[in-house]
Amino acid sequence: MLATKAFAIDASSETTVEPKPSSLLRSDEDGWLDVSKFVDQAYGFVPVAIPITEPAVGLGAVGALAFIDKQKGKDDAAAGFGRPNVSVVAALGTDNGTKGAFAGDMRHWLDDRVRTLVGVVRASVNLNFYGIGHDAALQDSPQSYNLATTALVAQGRYRLGNSQTWVGLGYALASTSVKFNTADEARVPTGFRGESRVGGLLPIVNFDSRDNMFTPTQGTYLELSAGLFSKALGSDRNFQRVNLTAMQYQPLSRDLTLGVMGSSVLSFGDVPFYLRPFISLRGVPAMRYQGDYTAQIETELRWQFWERFSLVGFAGAGATRNQDSRNRASQNVTTGGFGIRYEIARKYGLHMGLDVAYGPTGPVYYVQFGSAWMRP
Repeated sequence: MLATKAFAIDASSETTVEPKPSSLLRSDEDGWLDVSKFVDQAYGFVPVAIPITEPAVGLGAVGALAFIDKQKGKDDAAAGFGRPNVSVVAALGTDNGTKGAFAGDMRHWLDDRVRTLVGVVRASVNLNFYGIGHDAALQDSPQSYNLATTALVAQGRYRLGNSQTWVGLGYALASTSVKFNTADEARVPTGFRGESRVGGLLPIVNFDSRDNMFTPTQGTYLELSAGLFSKALGSDRNFQRVNLTAMQYQPLSRDLTLGVMGSSVLSFGDVPFYLRPFISLRGVPAMRYQGDYTAQIETELRWQFWERFSLVGFAGAGATRNQDSRNRASQNVTTGGFGIRYEIARKYGLHMGLDVAYGPTGPVYYVQFGSAWMRP
């Protein structure tokens, strides 16, 4: 005789035999490795150990714990609603001496009408300066420097009615020390200061209809944000940054998803050189191509070719421009590459994998946690 849910009864002995519990690391649906049930536990988290292969800082690793928690009663929420709460603690180090630590939290309140974001970072990063705009001397022989910063950011967002649109306001404060390994003023940024402090407001409006935040298969993401930094808000200089980002995910068939991402960043005023916009594409070293204005576009095609495995191919292009009073020489760059993904947490739409990108400095490898364009 078989009980309907909780146990089985042996007719001869009338003893109960409890069913074997399912694994927290295996899917009951297909038996593949899946961490969704583990993440669902009160203590559940995703341990992440990611190699760092970013050319700007050298080889290293980042270790992180990502705590992901579905909002209660939101398992079947429509696209753009019911995003999970996410908390992350992380530390990193590389072979060029770069090191740092980070903690952040994104949480939803009042039945998914209010979202809060807080983060703190402390880092010492060793980088190279290639100039703001095209500088022939620095392009061939960049100047090394160390950037040490402690920063805090806090932001609140409010959902407009029952829409997929949010408006928000935040505040950022950072104290930064920069040391160049040279006494030659011609090889450092114009107006360089060794110590700086920035503080300012972060207004934002965004629309989000993606079916999930980690690895979307359909939907739209639009964001217009700004950084308004002034002495009245704790900064030692006045400047502004404006950022526009647009992403579109379109299913072409049951197994094919096309993604397109475009963004542009504009900077105005007395901006610290390390906060000038830079091209951020797979295959391009961070901070390598800086300008007063940047724009970039990248496309990606993902093919779910077998079970939980998928292949991706991507290509992108970016450009920088400068204001009239500065070096006006523009910079343009193109990139491309391919990668592989595994669906590690189906309930959350989370895929992880490896990308190989080709840009102006040769092949670069990236371990991806979710989409390369992931936004909270």
